[in-house]
Amino acid sequence: MPAPIEDYALIGDGHTAALISREGSVDWLCWPRFDSGACFAALLGTPDNGRWLICPDTDAPAKITRRYRGETLILETDFETPEGAVTLVDFMPPGNGWSEMVRIVVGKRGTVRMKMELVLRFDYGFSIPWVARLKNESGIRAIVGPDNAVLRTPVELVGENMKTVAEFTVKEGERVPFSLAYAASHLRLPPARDPHTALARTENHWLEWSARGTIQGRWAEPIRRSLITLRALAYEPTGGIVAAPTTSLPEQLGGTRNWDYRYCWLRDATITLLALMRGGYYDEARAWRSWLGRVTAGAPDQLQIMYGLAGERRLPEFEIDWLPGYQGAKPVRIGNNAVGQLQLDVYGEVMNALHLARVGGLQADDTAWNVQCALLGHLTTIWQQPDEGIWETRGGRQHFTFSKVMAWVAFDRALASAEMFKLEGPLDEWRATRAQIHAEVCEKAWNPSRNAFVQAYGSDQLDASVLLMPLVSFLPPHDPRIKGTVEAIERDLMHDGFVMRYRTTEYDDGLPPGEGTFLACSFWMVDNLALQGRLDEAIAMYERLLGLCNDVGLLAEEYDPAEKRLVGNFPQAFSHVSLVNTGLNLMKHEQAMARATGQPSHNGTHQSELEAAASPDSGTATSPVA
Repeated sequence: MPAPIEDYALIGDGHTAALISREGSVDWLCWPRFDSGACFAALLGTPDNGRWLICPDTDAPAKITRRYRGETLILETDFETPEGAVTLVDFMPPGNGWSEMVRIVVGKRGTVRMKMELVLRFDYGFSIPWVARLKNESGIRAIVGPDNAVLRTPVELVGENMKTVAEFTVKEGERVPFSLAYAASHLRLPPARDPHTALARTENHWLEWSARGTIQGRWAEPIRRSLITLRALAYEPTGGIVAAPTTSLPEQLGGTRNWDYRYCWLRDATITLLALMRGGYYDEARAWRSWLGRVTAGAPDQLQIMYGLAGERRLPEFEIDWLPGYQGAKPVRIGNNAVGQLQLDVYGEVMNALHLARVGGLQADDTAWNVQCALLGHLTTIWQQPDEGIWETRGGRQHFTFSKVMAWVAFDRALASAEMFKLEGPLDEWRATRAQIHAEVCEKAWNPSRNAFVQAYGSDQLDASVLLMPLVSFLPPHDPRIKGTVEAIERDLMHDGFVMRYRTTEYDDGLPPGEGTFLACSFWMVDNLALQGRLDEAIAMYERLLGLCNDVGLLAEEYDPAEKRLVGNFPQAFSHVSLVNTGLNLMKHEQAMARATGQPSHNGTHQSELEAAASPDSGTATSPVA
């Protein structure tokens, strides 16, 4: 059985990523890209579906602690046994020209007996490779169909029951390396490289990247760790950012809400742009902006909510029946049929992100503005249609409140760009449409009996997405309707202090009811509490959310308060971007309060032009949804 979701750590190389359990088992790795078939799929099945285990070979349970090495993506796992202690160092060297995972066992104390088990199963645990020993060097080669991997190590390897195993000892001061590299089977094998040199190069790469960041203040450490995680979810060749590196981790343990998140949602990626710029990482933001320009180019009526890593438009969804699913949660899905949905909010997210990119100094060419104008021309013709909404419901289209709000944002941010940067467009038409949308939402999405904005026109259901209304400056945070909405969600959508998206037991979204609390929604509540002057409550809730991060600072999509477990795909960009933006917002609130009272604040940062443009009071705020 795979480990609890929160027991995994992430390593990656800008092309793909691996999940490693506390026990030293690599249970998920897709090669050569995030969205390729997994060669280790034990996360969604059993060890026979592929894994790579290195751990002490002892009857007594080892004491295990782990951490990332400084501000890097190098994982260090300490095993303490009665015989001694070792540290397992795991990393993936970036910029190799091929993808490789390196594992080094370092002896710390005494002599520790170790074991290694390599179970390579390509195509999501289905294809068993042909394994042969390497000529003229120590190691093996595994090949099947288009896939080819090579394991190099000084340790003697043995074939056993369609697996490769080894037993070895590590003494204090010794270092035993393992290197597993991937190449397409029609290409030459990746050359052997010194693993210790690769470790030093990988450490330098991440330390140099982290040093470019500008985050300081009270919550700088978890914010910087989240930015590193977001960087690990970016596909370096194109700049696309995956929502998560996994598929089919359930939103309810044992349930069927299992989706493939290894693609680039415009919503997720656009909000990641702001987090990267706010953190000082403009190169990554520029790469994403270029990716966005490529994928949105073309006929405006063909804009999609999500794309493949290189902008692929066809992501057909299918189920694979040979994997039993994470702890029995089926089906296991590959691809995502939501690619064909209409989600009006993505127009607002894109326009907002491009506006903030300009404010942040990422100047676009005339083509980008022409594409924006074309997209707005199309939005003018469709914003009155029902859609599937931010939550990608499969129960039919509705006039979702948040979708209309973000359609308003699309025109509002385009107007802000046009006025600030002297860009030409049908501004009077955009102003009229913006006013029409605003009036309609205030009339049709307001439910007097609930004293709240509701999920959809004419509905009586609450939805946490409306918490974003003040954050995108649709209405000011002290508007009585916003206060009433926040109070209604506090009363009816919170479970054990965390916020649900909506009540799946009361609203038919086309799936069986039941899921955890959605972490991004709880961060939105923190933002609302702070905006309404309830700063102490906001800080307490934010720190409680930080407490849900696992021991290496990672969050999944949701949290199950009853089981006290992280659930959903992991780690989730949605959650980490929300952690970043809400933390930065809170530090701004603290700083403003300190200035007003003459007291020192925990925050040493200052408000830049970008921060000012992203403020909910400016009329050009961004949603912190990821």
